[in-house]
Amino acid sequence: MIKAIAVDDEPLALKVLEMFCSKTDFIDLQRTFHMPNEALRFVQQSPVDLIFMDINMPSISGIDLYKAIEKQTMVIFTTAYSEYAVEGFNVSAIDYLLKPFTQERFMTAVQKARDYFNYQNEKGKGQDQHIFIRADYRLVKISLNDILFIEGLDDYLKIHLLGQKPIVARMTMKTILEKLPASQFIRVHRSYIVPLQRIESIRNKNITINNTEIPIGSSYEEQFLKSFNR
Repeated sequence: MIKAIAVDDEPLALKVLEMFCSKTDFIDLQRTFHMPNEALRFVQQSPVDLIFMDINMPSISGIDLYKAIEKQTMVIFTTAYSEYAVEGFNVSAIDYLLKPFTQERFMTAVQKARDYFNYQNEKGKGQDQHIFIRADYRLVKISLNDILFIEGLDDYLKIHLLGQKPIVARMTMKTILEKLPASQFIRVHRSYIVPLQRIESIRNKNITINNTEIPIGSSYEEQFLKSFNR
């Protein structure tokens, strides 16, 4: 069960969230708050998993309030102003609900929260089979089995997937390596990470995956061969 609170200076907006949460079997909406400072004091004493947060509030913006909260807490921003969407995702929001939103749209958002919640719990047990990446101002769930290879492009990554369009994300190679299980993925070049199970052949310091040749960098060759032969 995901423990949640809601923060909004509009009573009607809180009533809508209460009603929608009551219709889910995995969201426990513990409290609602009109005053952001009261919400902050509550979560500091009683941490929750998820916060539904209005952005445009008179005393403090939802963005600033979230920055003051422990970052393990998920947030779904709610607002009537679409121009806040980019800013919301810049602070790692799970989703962004534009008022007035339907129950169907609400369910899409909380399903993302449940997926991410489960992912975090599985990760701690070493059982995760997918990762979450921020791309195109949304949280994207990627199955590890679908990854063909990862290509580094300056400050961006291009994640090549089986039977799907590549996903481009602003992230470093080091950061994504920390998300991937070391027993399954290895960096073979300053610009490439590959899943060991996808390697079809190795010839002349080139790896073939899905008809694509990927070079093996000289500084990565020794470690790669150790892992591959293992």
